[in-house]
Amino acid sequence: MGRTDYLDKLNDKQREAAMCTEGPLLILAGAGSGKTSTMTCRIAYLIREMDVHPYNILAVTFTNKAAKEMRDRVQKLIGEGVNMWILTFHSACLRILRRHAEVLGYGRDFAVYDPTDQKTVVKNICKELNIDTKKFTPSYFLGIISHCKEQRISAKDYNNIFGTDFKEQMVGQVYGQYEKILKKNNAMDFDDLLLKTVELFEQDEEILLMYQNRFRYIMVDEYQDTNMIQYTFLRLLADARDGDGNVRRNLCVVGDDDQCIYQWRGADIRNILEFEKDFPGAKTVKLEQNYRSTANILAAAHSVISHNRGRKAKKLWTDAEDGNKIIYYNADDEKDEARFIASEINRLAGADEAGEDYRQFAILYRTNAQSRTFEEALSTRDIPYRVLGGLRYYDRKEIKDMMCYMRLVQNRADDLALVRIINEPKRGIGGKTLEKLRTLAQVRGSSLFDVLLDDEVIASFSSKVSENLRNLAGLIESYGIERDNMKLSDLYDGLLVNSGYMKALEDQHTVEAESRLENLMEFKTVIAGYEKEDPNMNLAEFMERIALLADVDNHDAEENAVTLMTLHSAKGLEFPYVFMPGMEDGLFPGWRAFDREDGLEEERRLCYVGITRAKKRLWLTSARTRTLYGRTDYTRESVFLRELDQKLMDGDGIYEKKDRKTEGVFRDGASAGTPFKPFDQLKYAQAQTKQKAEAMAKAAGQSFQVGDRVAHAKFGEGRVLEVSGQVIRIEFKDQVRKLALGIAPLEKL
Repeated sequence: MGRTDYLDKLNDKQREAAMCTEGPLLILAGAGSGKTSTMTCRIAYLIREMDVHPYNILAVTFTNKAAKEMRDRVQKLIGEGVNMWILTFHSACLRILRRHAEVLGYGRDFAVYDPTDQKTVVKNICKELNIDTKKFTPSYFLGIISHCKEQRISAKDYNNIFGTDFKEQMVGQVYGQYEKILKKNNAMDFDDLLLKTVELFEQDEEILLMYQNRFRYIMVDEYQDTNMIQYTFLRLLADARDGDGNVRRNLCVVGDDDQCIYQWRGADIRNILEFEKDFPGAKTVKLEQNYRSTANILAAAHSVISHNRGRKAKKLWTDAEDGNKIIYYNADDEKDEARFIASEINRLAGADEAGEDYRQFAILYRTNAQSRTFEEALSTRDIPYRVLGGLRYYDRKEIKDMMCYMRLVQNRADDLALVRIINEPKRGIGGKTLEKLRTLAQVRGSSLFDVLLDDEVIASFSSKVSENLRNLAGLIESYGIERDNMKLSDLYDGLLVNSGYMKALEDQHTVEAESRLENLMEFKTVIAGYEKEDPNMNLAEFMERIALLADVDNHDAEENAVTLMTLHSAKGLEFPYVFMPGMEDGLFPGWRAFDREDGLEEERRLCYVGITRAKKRLWLTSARTRTLYGRTDYTRESVFLRELDQKLMDGDGIYEKKDRKTEGVFRDGASAGTPFKPFDQLKYAQAQTKQKAEAMAKAAGQSFQVGDRVAHAKFGEGRVLEVSGQVIRIEFKDQVRKLALGIAPLEKL
């Protein structure tokens, strides 16, 4: 490749962005506009034409998949073996903290707790504080804690600011204990990786200056998804000064405000909307030429997103042909909707039609609750499918167990990991033994593992328990010593066999145990894959890579199966054929969106993301009646369908166009412009569940005697023949039934 041949493949706007190297730069990159090519060519231009050393460039994004794709493309342009950071935010911060954790009072071998680990910690805290986890779930506390960390509100600050009522005081207690336990276990959660890095930079000016001098050029992908703490991290690095004392700010951010769909988990759209204000003198380049979709699909996307007020003016265009119109199908119900979609896939993938592979089809829905009917419809037609976003492979019990063995080898202070595997496989170590070990560790201010190494303590238990505890401690200690001297696969094999975990499963001789063994063997394939990619990868690096995996990283574009996933999971992906079901007010957009204007705007951006995933053809479907959470209701077609340019659509008509005041009239004659608040099916279902529970409790509290007249919700009136404990026998008009008190809906007459 010639000196600048790679630039010749870019269009004018892409080339302008790639060659703009100094000062703040905002690249507004619409869906399918070639942003990755632009970013990688910009990196190549910095290195090859501007003589910037790769060591001085930092590129951050949100997923491992995006980071890997960017690394691969950069290597093709500038060669192998380039020492440059192209990482996710969490991976970059983790790498920094591994080198400087002692400054913050952590060991460099600190563990990274994933959501499952976090829930275990909070469950234990709730138990100690006598908090009912049925009323206040671990997820409830963790959601608040995560939000606080994103806003840089410590546990102490939370108590000072919010600790006014009982619930807030309870959250403050849990938050405080949670932080103490993580620090004691030499552990951080995902939010800490960002938060602690910012604290490190603010606490140690020399360390900040070192990274400012190193990363003279910073690039950020998907900037619209950044939150406050990520913004602060980037701002600290970018506010570097050159030799003359001038602020350098060589910060290039790439994003699309129309694809900001993660505000519910902290993303702040103001970061991209106010970039020019935050970084005066910033240049803005708009990438509006789309290389993915047909003209009709792009026009449909624009006709919807243009209704948003909080966006930067831009419009995607393409040299591609108009293509097929968008198909709209208004089904009778959700089963008819699923049948239609499965039939369309079957037709298009059939030999008598286009003969397309199943991998080219995607069904993108608003909520996971919608997937069941599609799975059933596809299975009926023997169409292979894959649900993205279900139970992760790494969340299965046997995999989590073995990962905890490996975590403990890496970090002996990880009490959470030790508690999980201390009796896996069974070693006769019960709750009392564990409680005694915990108490001793607490009194000594040490880890549980350090207590296991105290022979006097271990000798106080029965001979069998003592022997098992000594064997476990010896196993972990031995592999801890040898961890850097062994291949990852050898270490894994040794732990799997010598811990007795494999034998315990083999001795069960059950289908479930065989399935677990297959998963454990497949994990060896995972390890082998990482070893092949990096023969020198150590245990700590492997555990970090596994912990930082996201659902989208599990997407295999080569698997020949229809992909089912939520619209949120689909961001960053593309498919030739896309189906978007559930286009109804209350479902998409969701009912919460109608409570505030910015909520509806975010849902509209999500619709835009879904539409722009389609390359060749797009189907939109709705159901006239839908059963969700056990309740069937009539529906109203989505506001997004009403906003979409009707000239671009084919299939079922939606409404007859009227003036701007009324917006249109539906087929049933209802005005489209009338105020509307969709029915909250989930909230109703929860209320119904509570009412039934209360009715059952009421029935259980009644005293029934032989001969009493009762009423049953289904069987009508009857007479009590017998009462025995919690079982009651009743004679109804045409049958005698045995019912369970406290569950049966009975009322004494």
